Amino acid sequence: MTYSIDDLKLLMARLRDPETGCPWDTKQTFRSIVPHTLEEAYEVADAIERKDYGNLKDELGDLLFQVIFYSQIGAEENRFSFDAVVDNLVRKLVRRHPHVFPQGTLESRIDPDNRPDEAWIKESWERIKAEERAQKQSDTSADATSPSGLPSRLPSRLPSRLDGIARAMPAMVRAEKLQKRAARHGFDWPNIEPVFDKLHEEIDELKEAWQAAESGQGDHDAVEDELGDLLFVCVNLARFMKVNPEQAVGRTNHKFEARFRAIEQVLEREGRSFDEETLEALDQIWQSVKGVEKKSG
Repeated sequence: MTYSIDDLKLLMARLRDPETGCPWDTKQTFRSIVPHTLEEAYEVADAIERKDYGNLKDELGDLLFQVIFYSQIGAEENRFSFDAVVDNLVRKLVRRHPHVFPQGTLESRIDPDNRPDEAWIKESWERIKAEERAQKQSDTSADATSPSGLPSRLPSRLPSRLDGIARAMPAMVRAEKLQKRAARHGFDWPNIEPVFDKLHEEIDELKEAWQAAESGQGDHDAVEDELGDLLFVCVNLARFMKVNPEQAVGRTNHKFEARFRAIEQVLEREGRSFDEETLEALDQIWQSVKGVEKKSG
């Protein structure tokens, strides 16, 4: 027997049953399960990074369960259902892909001999998303209007070309998306050279802020601001080099962890204590591990 999405929806409803469901599941809210959703998404990414495709199936299932969980809560609060989520998704993707669904229906097909080029597809994608953002802003404004036609509350901020970039994203991922969005509207460096100049400028400003804080003439907030500026420029640099900054740091994390574990293994094999070794001795092993990495490619 193979279970279906309908079985999963039934399972979720039973888990949330106030009388016979799971006590933990029945207590959850939209907000309370957000950390679990983020964790599951990272576990999917980790399985892909490790090429653990056998485990990827399980991780994708865990991530799908999060969508089902939100949808069940939405249905209970008469906000939306899982079917509504699917319907909205299909409609959005059909709308955003006129180069695949030319008549705006799932059944319509493009003529293989008359396919638009990539430049048209990209321009169309950005135009449609901009229209969607404008519509969302219009809907939000309408919701805030009283029966008299006057705003029932002032908007917290004016509409922006940066709207729609979620604030809950990891900061480095969001930095890249903010930069790409701004660049599409002409707000960008002309080439990579001034980005390098800006990198050196931010390093100098960070040093000054740190020295001021250490001498008591500055504060830690200024150091944090300058460090943030430096990291933001690093993301800009990665963007110009067509390198994903999050993946780049992830690779460095993996490399550091592998080398650190190698040091531990060397010391364990030689009967030495990590915590009793000098930094110089540890660094010597570190350099040896790097040498082995270079030889092995």
